[in-house]
Amino acid sequence: DGAESFPPLRNEAAVRVLQGRMKGIQGHCNSCYMDAALFSLFSCTSVLDSMLFMPFPLCDRNVQGILRDEIVNPLRRTGFVRASSVMHLREQLTDKGQCSSFTNAEKDPEEFLNLIMQQILGIEPLLKLQSGGQKEQECYCYQIFMDKQEDLVVPDVQQLVERSFLSSDLKLVEIPSCFIIQMPRFGKEYKMFSKIIPSLELDITDLLLDSPRECCLCGDVATLEC
Repeated sequence: DGAESFPPLRNEAAVRVLQGRMKGIQGHCNSCYMDAALFSLFSCTSVLDSMLFMPFPLCDRNVQGILRDEIVNPLRRTGFVRASSVMHLREQLTDKGQCSSFTNAEKDPEEFLNLIMQQILGIEPLLKLQSGGQKEQECYCYQIFMDKQEDLVVPDVQQLVERSFLSSDLKLVEIPSCFIIQMPRFGKEYKMFSKIIPSLELDITDLLLDSPRECCLCGDVATLEC
């Protein structure tokens, strides 16, 4: 029944379809990095639905079909995706990526996103970043890196992104069409934050390169940055 497409879940529908036992993407054999990434990208937003339908120049239609018909549509229709469907995708990624461990080992989400977006679907990079006035760099997602900060006990995503950009002297060259952010990840023994509060909206005004901003004292257009 893969011919029909389903829109992302919103508001009450999202709660009704996604909440409860046997909901979400079933984990199996170290698939958590991929399960979490796929759920985040497609369950409640359509911003990357072009990945499911667009005939990109390098697009592998088989992988695109599995992603759309075996994972995204079932997730949006019933709120549940079987582990066998994700394994089918992992097997295809193993074939395309010349990496035998995609079916059994845990990977970094960024490695998965780079493989499926760049090498398999041929999507243009989503982010353009510049560090300290150097040459801009392109990427598909941004991972938060930062040192331990005692004043942040239960931070929100806005705080983490701002502090991470500040510590790395980074700026967004332009407003991204999609801003995929990977939270700080640590091992089983130590985690920097026990909880992170999702920011339902993200203000990127201070993260943009050469963006006009107001002075915090007088409210006019700022000429200096602290």
